[in-house]
Amino acid sequence: MDIVEAPTRCTSSAGDVWESAKDKRSDQVTMLNPKKTVSSVASFGARLLTDESKMYDYNAWDQVEWTPEQESHALLQVQKQAGYAMPAEQQEKYEEEAAAFWDKFYQANEDKFFKQRNWLRVEFPELFEQVTRVDTSSRFNMLEIGCGTGSTVFPVLAETTRASNVFVYAVDFAPTAIELVQRNPEYDPERCLAFVYDVTCEELPSQIEEGSLDVCACIFVLSAIHPDQIRRAINNMYKLLKPGGLVVFRDYGRYDMTQLRFKPHRRIQDNFYVRGDGTRCYFFAEEEIRDIFKDFTIDSLKS
Repeated sequence: MDIVEAPTRCTSSAGDVWESAKDKRSDQVTMLNPKKTVSSVASFGARLLTDESKMYDYNAWDQVEWTPEQESHALLQVQKQAGYAMPAEQQEKYEEEAAAFWDKFYQANEDKFFKQRNWLRVEFPELFEQVTRVDTSSRFNMLEIGCGTGSTVFPVLAETTRASNVFVYAVDFAPTAIELVQRNPEYDPERCLAFVYDVTCEELPSQIEEGSLDVCACIFVLSAIHPDQIRRAINNMYKLLKPGGLVVFRDYGRYDMTQLRFKPHRRIQDNFYVRGDGTRCYFFAEEEIRDIFKDFTIDSLKS
């Protein structure tokens, strides 16, 4: 799932939440993003499963087409999970302490768990076309939501210079994650600002002017949010973007191998689970993505 572009006019069932942006936007729809076939990252996109006995050697394979039998197996696994109902008080605990669980995760793992996303240029060439072709007379603003340890921030900064006038905001609701970003030797306060912010809160961050962002990166973030809170996160992104701004999005898909491996007692609700460390994960269907981004233009959506 690749790029969604903010339209220049929208109508929304969310009422006046987006009222200030409605008159500025156009509803032109384009489907332009071609499938990438060449990678600048060694072996990226070429991990092909040719021997099914080696299926579990890696956690992911490229260009796999499901058989009807595999799809039936996946549906059966999810149905088995659905037989468990997590008590309401447990669900509330994971919601109320979501930031604390992620903070403990970063305290334990620091920057050793998530690697730099060197596949970004391959999967999102549009992002790098934006940040490397900037009119240096005006600042180009990017935001990474749920930045973690800076897996997107630092590859982007590495592609630009101070002269390019690219500025990257990085936010996460886990204070330890922000501390790790700020301690990174590549962190440059003149080109980047990392701060604690929960994208599901009602207020926009005071550090970012409404309607000032050119790009918003949202990579493996929405899945960590309770499904009931996702719409608010989308609203906040929309209000922060300029007319015609881009959202770079990627996340877990429905019936991912990780979803099928969850034990029934880890199920919070349909397609939403809690890991052993207390962090949560939702698995999206393509039609859900189209729905939550219905007020954006979708350039390309792949599963």
